Amino acid sequence: MSWEQEYKRWIENPSLDNVLKEELESLVNDQAALEDRFYKKLEFGTAGMRGEIGSGTNRMNTYTVRKAAKGLADYVASKGEEAKKRGVAIAYDNRRKSKEFSVETAAVLGANGVKAYVFKELRPTPVLSFAVRELETAAGVMITASHNPPEYNGFKAYGSDGSQLVPEDADQLISYVNAVEDELSIEREDPEKLETSGLLEWVLESIDTRYNEEMKRVIMDQPLIDEIGGQLSVVFTPLHGTAQVPMMRAFETAGFTNVYSVPEQDTPDSEFSTVSSPNPEEHSAFAEAIKVGESVHADLLIATDPDADRVGLAAKNEQGQYVVFNGNQAGALLLDYLLKKKHEQGALPENGIVIKTIVTSEMGRTIAESYGMTAIDVLTGFKFIGEKIRQYEADGSNTFLFGYEESYGYLIEPFARDKDAIQPSLLAAEMAAYYKKHGMSLYDAMVHLYEKYGFYYEDLVSYTYKGKEGGEKINRIMDVFRRDVASGEVSAGIVKIEDYHTGERIFVDGSPRETIDLPASNVLKMFYDDGSWFCLRPSGTEPKIKFYFGVKGASDKEANERLETIKHDLLAKVDRI
Repeated sequence: MSWEQEYKRWIENPSLDNVLKEELESLVNDQAALEDRFYKKLEFGTAGMRGEIGSGTNRMNTYTVRKAAKGLADYVASKGEEAKKRGVAIAYDNRRKSKEFSVETAAVLGANGVKAYVFKELRPTPVLSFAVRELETAAGVMITASHNPPEYNGFKAYGSDGSQLVPEDADQLISYVNAVEDELSIEREDPEKLETSGLLEWVLESIDTRYNEEMKRVIMDQPLIDEIGGQLSVVFTPLHGTAQVPMMRAFETAGFTNVYSVPEQDTPDSEFSTVSSPNPEEHSAFAEAIKVGESVHADLLIATDPDADRVGLAAKNEQGQYVVFNGNQAGALLLDYLLKKKHEQGALPENGIVIKTIVTSEMGRTIAESYGMTAIDVLTGFKFIGEKIRQYEADGSNTFLFGYEESYGYLIEPFARDKDAIQPSLLAAEMAAYYKKHGMSLYDAMVHLYEKYGFYYEDLVSYTYKGKEGGEKINRIMDVFRRDVASGEVSAGIVKIEDYHTGERIFVDGSPRETIDLPASNVLKMFYDDGSWFCLRPSGTEPKIKFYFGVKGASDKEANERLETIKHDLLAKVDRI
């Protein structure tokens, strides 16, 4: 069906929501805008669905959410009547329409005989993951667009283990979602009727209490906190998101009594009015926290994204200026401290394992191996870390110690199965107290890690290409690089290519190809003869293609120069495509 036909189907539907209809009517003279809203259906992929809020098949709105919910209802029903009774846990963050979309999801599930547990108030993503496990539901839904701009929202689906669905399960759900032909006529039930019938139950306090109890497991050295916790000065900001309540509760329970909020950012705000982007990966997001930190001489700054699955850290350097750590640096600090403490306590298991993603720094592997532990790579996406945890629990082959990805996502204790910003924030405060006791800042500690393990430097560059033409551009970039691999026209010094789409490891010298034992994914990673690497990965949820870079040098200067050379060469080639 053409976009014009899809538009006509919507605009002529007598039951179309008035607000959405008015939006379409206002664009009657803007054909490009209408085409962008209808040229495709908002894709429900392995990471769920995410898009701009608005009217049309290619937007997040009541009808596209209902379609996702109907697909989820059919997916749960395919697991049997017991799964329908176990139901679906639903949480939402503070974005535009988040609560409405969560209630619509419950209304569609209920109309299909699937029970829904809906949070009364907004809550973070890791709390939703925990709730799925605590309530023993068959699935979960988080209404969020994570760290995206205010005009976005999304629908993330979770399995019964509290992890986002892995490809095999996600493909089943996707098939049910795609089988829904008319999103405008999906049956829903009135929420009040569902409450009466028991198909809708509101939850909050009991889950919060249990989650906070579990958070105590993250603490490695309670006597240290009892001694130093009151001296450590911490500034925390949820960047207008969901983390303020659970984070402050966790700090208080642990014994950190010198924690400061950022008043302009400590309450939920769907417009994220004090930041250009509510993303701790963007150093500018720390501007307000730095002001508070300077006024109270804080040892540590912590910022979480709106749904509290990502966290950024900052500490003072030798000049007394706050430096924001990137995700790889924060991960290295947390991992090294965690393993150091477990080693001191004689608690390192013989089969301990650290899980990182293919675009996360190799420094994590070096740290893990220095403590006699193993580190493995999985595809980008925390669901793959959750999948490995589930596998290890089932077969007992390994003991999970730490999982992380370079994009500021960490998990320490698997009572949640998605990245959890509350856990690493708490451990970071303990870690800062440890180094404070030893006369060091976290910045000093990072310098020490570089001197001990090598100067592992990484970078990430994202190009955004919106709309239909943008998607074609991203595909063209990937095609060009794959054609170069096939013809042998790769950059000088490259010795190995990993194509996660074909599942092959290709050697430039002609050695036999190897199989990569990971699910298929549209990702290319190329390795130089000195161990440096770069990786191309189109985003599955945003109109972006991401370019990752990693090097190791004997010094700061050597690592920086090598990093800049690789970046320049790659991006110059991309600009020519």
